[in-house]
Order: sequence, then structure tokens, then C-alpha cells
Amino acid sequence: MADMFNLIRQAQAMKEKMSQFQEELEKMSFTGSAGKGLVTVVVNGKHAVQKVTLQAQALQPGGVETLEGMIQEAVNDAGRQVDAKLKEQVSKMTGGLGLPGMF
Repeated sequence: MADMFNLIRQAQAMKEKMSQFQEELEKMSFTGSAGKGLVTVVVNGKHAVQKVTLQAQALQPGGVETLEGMIQEAVNDAGRQVDAKLKEQVSKMTGGLGLPGMF
């Protein structure tokens, strides 16, 4: 029975640590880029876009469709960085247990 209570305490501690990390993650910025830096996108840890920067050269060859693709690529790049940071932290917190549903 003591093992069960210890397990519950550990789960509660992990939940608190994860909650703290999620707050920290929201304050972090992740920069994705595309077109060799012609398009950059900054997102926070909740995947919310904070800033989009376009270099003048991104507007010329290929037109709107090329620009749209570069923006999409940059947003996805930044999103992958957020996901990697989250996965890294979850792995640290779980000791690499590979819990189901946790990436």
C-alpha cells in the first residue's frame, strides 16, 4: 500500500513539474525559417505566431505561391522546434520511460 501512495505522490510531483514547464514554454520563443532566411517566423511555446519577417527578395521570383509556401515551411519549422523542446522535457521528467500518448 505504501508503494501505491509513493507512486501517487510521484505522479503529482510530475504533474506539477509539467505545469511549471508549460508556463515556461509559453514564454519561450522559437524561430523557424525558410528560403535560406528569406522568411522567418517566431512562435511561442503554444505555437502562437508572434512575428513574421519577410526579406524583400522573398517577394520577387515565383510570386505569391512561392511566398505562401515559404511562410508555411517557416511556421512548421518553428512548430517542430516547440514539439522537440516539449518532447525533450517530457523525456527528462519520465526518465525516458516512453509512456504511451506522450510522443
